Amino acid sequence: MNIKSLLLGSAAALAAVSGAQAADAIVAAEPEPMEYVRVCDAFGTGYFYIPGTETCLKIGGFIRVQGSFGRDEVTSRYDNGGTSDWDMFSRAYISFDAKSDTEYGTLTGFFAGEFNADNDTDEGDSFIDVDEAYIQLGGFKAGFFYSWWDKGLNGETDTLGNFTEFNSLAYIYDGGTFQAGISVDELEGATTKDNGVGVTGIVSATLGGVAFDLLGSYDTEAEEGAIRALLSADLGPGTFQIAGIWASETNAYWDDSEWTVAASYRFNVNDKFAITPGAQYFGNVNENNNFGNDDAWRVGITTDYQITEGLATRFTINYEDQDNGDEEVFGFLRLQRDF
Repeated sequence: MNIKSLLLGSAAALAAVSGAQAADAIVAAEPEPMEYVRVCDAFGTGYFYIPGTETCLKIGGFIRVQGSFGRDEVTSRYDNGGTSDWDMFSRAYISFDAKSDTEYGTLTGFFAGEFNADNDTDEGDSFIDVDEAYIQLGGFKAGFFYSWWDKGLNGETDTLGNFTEFNSLAYIYDGGTFQAGISVDELEGATTKDNGVGVTGIVSATLGGVAFDLLGSYDTEAEEGAIRALLSADLGPGTFQIAGIWASETNAYWDDSEWTVAASYRFNVNDKFAITPGAQYFGNVNENNNFGNDDAWRVGITTDYQITEGLATRFTINYEDQDNGDEEVFGFLRLQRDF
């Protein structure tokens, strides 16, 4: 065999081997195109499209650290109570708001939860709580959510509702300057009755810097009701608010007193600092689950300071005096990071 024949034979062998390897070669698949998260501006700021859907999602919440002071029964206004005259606790709050357009209006699914942390000196000091969970389609709303009784005045001096969160069915009409709504509320757990049902209605109007609400509720188990009016008006460098409540007798919606009047004025010192003095008078306060003959009054002041974007502090101190009762001083200092 000469050299030429050897070279030709080697080349043929290499070609055959290369052809066989080429036939068995693994070809890498083309990568799937990445779908980036898109901003959704149809429902306001903070929403984005869930990838692969036309549903918009907004995630929000806050982290709060708060120190409360006052007699132990007063401290329970702001947390789970305790045996001392002061208490500190921390709270993480997170919410998910999903919205999409349908032929019946906006479809909303909302959930918010609280994660509370105390020193576990008493059972229940630290707990996880569903704050709200509801479905809304157009004006129809169903689930666990805050009632209109939860709305209060600026500051932290007033008390304008008893139980303010229920499993409810509601319809809300929003005509821009005029709004109206009605809800059927499950009162079980809010009263000593096992099958309590309540009905709540509201009408409200907004014109310029003035807003007015008229709210009424009826507790079918107690067979008692309550009516509340609230007026808010831009006045000078701040906002003035006044509210009044009357109840036929103690019920799930209001049981502090037969009647009450409260007012506050939020004075905006500048873009970051606000001072809100407030006062409230209670006529015929609750005594053993019935309205008695004693009255009470409360005055206080709340300050808000925006340290930086997303971080704010709030301080409030209140003084309360009741006929045939002890004088009380209570309040809190709060630091909160919103996101």
